[in-house]
Amino acid sequence: MPTLYSNAASNIRKTWALMAFFLVLVIGLGWLFSRVYNSPGILVFATIFSFAASFFSYWYSDKLVLAMTGAKPAKHEDYPTLYHVVENLSITAGLPMPKVYIVEEAQPNAFATGRDPKHAVVAVTRGLLNKLDKTELEGVIAHEMSHVKNRDILLGTVIVVLAGIIINMSDIFWRMGRRRRNNNSSGGDVFAIVGIISMIIAPIMATLIRLAISRKREYLADASGALLTRYPEGLARALEKIASDRTPMYRAKSATAHLYIVNPFRGENKIAELFMTHPPVEKRIEALMGMKI
Repeated sequence: MPTLYSNAASNIRKTWALMAFFLVLVIGLGWLFSRVYNSPGILVFATIFSFAASFFSYWYSDKLVLAMTGAKPAKHEDYPTLYHVVENLSITAGLPMPKVYIVEEAQPNAFATGRDPKHAVVAVTRGLLNKLDKTELEGVIAHEMSHVKNRDILLGTVIVVLAGIIINMSDIFWRMGRRRRNNNSSGGDVFAIVGIISMIIAPIMATLIRLAISRKREYLADASGALLTRYPEGLARALEKIASDRTPMYRAKSATAHLYIVNPFRGENKIAELFMTHPPVEKRIEALMGMKI
């Protein structure tokens, strides 16, 4: 049975495996096109780019996530209750105090990001503060603190960058192939074929990479969060409120959806649920209510 500590080690291994896969993919494509054009410079560029992108995804992806979500630092004097909840749960979990951010969105939701517990960020939306009581807020923050402790934040944050690069690469190949075919340039057909294939495969690959985080991480974070507060009902009520709120999140993006405690895009049918990065909220609530603490 997975524990908080075994899951943390697993997530670190998954992060390095993901980076290795990305390096192999980009360098492999660079080798392919260097052979097509008999230009070793393409392979050199692909190699440098892949290592630079991996470096950026590890050290700076959390800043990209905060920019994409529109999160802003929350001042202690403006949000004393939120700060006290985060501080108390940090002490209980044995973690450093993370930075606290606010997202100006009416939809209740929250996420954590960062590369490790010493560089963690917990962000909540304005809607979460307005629509949840203190016990429910504690449940949500405890869930996010559990993501911090088991290193889900490292894996989830790196995926935002790498999956996005894979999708953008497919678009580049398509445009290069179309331009070369229009100019009757050599290799245009090759680029076009690779572009078409990558346009089909890349979005699927990016989705699978996000799903590779495993929905089990949400169940584990729910259980770990409930153990921190010793009150599973608080998180269960919070999840019910968040999931039932139909307020749209205007700055939500598919690239960052997996970071939130509840997917900001509400699934309307069973097929959509297959591609959701979160398990059904009903099952999460059922698991929480069945806990014996």
